[in-house]
Amino acid sequence: MKLAFILAYKNLIGAGLRTWLNVGILSFAFVLIIFYNGILDGWNDQARRDTIDWEIGQGQISFNQYDPFDPFTVMDGHGVLPEKDRKGLVPVLLRQGTIYPEGRMLSVMIKGIDAGQTALKLPTHLLTESDADIPVIIGKRMAKSARLKKGDEVLIRWRDDKGTYDASSVTVEGVFDCNVSAVDQGQVWMSIDKLWEMTGLKDHTTYSIITDGKINKVADGWNYSSREDLLSDLTRMIAMKQKSSSIMYGLLLTIALLAIFDTQVLSIFRRQKEIGTYIALGMTRMRVVWLFTVEGTMYSFLATVVGCVYGIPFFIYMSKAGMGMPEANQEMGIVVAERIFPVYSAGLILSTVALVIISATVVSFLPSRKIAKMNPVDALKGKMQ
Repeated sequence: MKLAFILAYKNLIGAGLRTWLNVGILSFAFVLIIFYNGILDGWNDQARRDTIDWEIGQGQISFNQYDPFDPFTVMDGHGVLPEKDRKGLVPVLLRQGTIYPEGRMLSVMIKGIDAGQTALKLPTHLLTESDADIPVIIGKRMAKSARLKKGDEVLIRWRDDKGTYDASSVTVEGVFDCNVSAVDQGQVWMSIDKLWEMTGLKDHTTYSIITDGKINKVADGWNYSSREDLLSDLTRMIAMKQKSSSIMYGLLLTIALLAIFDTQVLSIFRRQKEIGTYIALGMTRMRVVWLFTVEGTMYSFLATVVGCVYGIPFFIYMSKAGMGMPEANQEMGIVVAERIFPVYSAGLILSTVALVIISATVVSFLPSRKIAKMNPVDALKGKMQ
C-alpha cells in the first residue's frame, strides 16, 4: 500500500505539466461545486430566516375561506376566532384597497396588525408613537413604486363590512427595509384596531401569527399551518435550483474526469515496458492495476490540496463580502436579499471531497483493467494485445 502511493506520487510529479493541468481543472470543479452549493445554502438560510422573522412567525392559523393565492377570497375570507383560542396569537386582517399618490391609482393590500406585536420584525411601534389620525408603515419597494416617503400623506380607499366604499388620508410614519416581497410590495400596514374601526369588522381576522410554538387544536372553520408548511414552496424552489445547477458543475466535473481517463489510457499505452517489468519482477497483475488506480486517484488528492490553497481564501472573502443580487430579482415575489452570504457546511465540503475522490478513482480504474489481460512478454516488448 505504502509502496503504491510512493510510486504513484513519483510518477505524477515526473509527468510534469500534464499532471498539473489535470489537477488544475479538477480543483476548479471542486471549488466551483462548493461555492455554488454554498450560495444556494446561504440563500436558503437567509430566505427562511427572513420569511420567519418578517412574515410567518412560528406558524399561522387562517380562516378556511381565505386562500393566499386567490385575491378574490380576501373580501370574505375573514372571521372571528373564539376568544379562548386567541392566546399566543397576533391577529392580522386583510382588506383590498387603492391609494392615489400624486393623482395616480395604485392597488394595495391593506393589512391591519396588532401595533404592540413583537412576533415579527415589522416596526409597528411607529404606529403607536404617531399623532396622525391614520398612521401607516410601508416597505422600501412600496415606497419606491408609489413615490412616497416618511411624513407623506396619501388618499386611500377601501370597502367596509357592507361593501360600501370609503376613503380617507393616511400618513406614512415609517419606511422599513425588508427582503420579503410579500410583506413589502403593494402592502400598507396599519394598526388592526384602526382597520376594525374603518371597516366595521370588529375582532375579525384573516389569519393569526403564532408566537409561542405549535398549536395542537384549532377552532372549527380555521386552518393551522406550521412553519415548515408555510416554507414548503421556498424549500421546493431552492431544491429545484440545486438540481438544475448540478447539471452545470456535473459537466465541468465530467470534463476534468475525462482528462484523467485519457491521461490514464495514454499512460498505460506508453508505459507497457514498465508494466511488463513489474509483472516479471513478481508483482501480480492486480497489484499493478491497483498501482495505476492509485496514481489516478492521487489526482483528486492533489486537486483537493490545490483547491484549498486558493479556495479557502476565496470562500472566507465571499462569506464576509457576500454576492450582490440584481435588483430585478428582488421584484419577482421571491425572498432575495441584496447580498447573499454563502454558507459552507462540513457536510457540503466532505461530500464534495468524497464525490471528487470516488469519481477520480472510478475513471482511473476503468482503463487500468486492461493491465490484467496483458501478456508480460508482450508488455516487455512494448506490444499491446
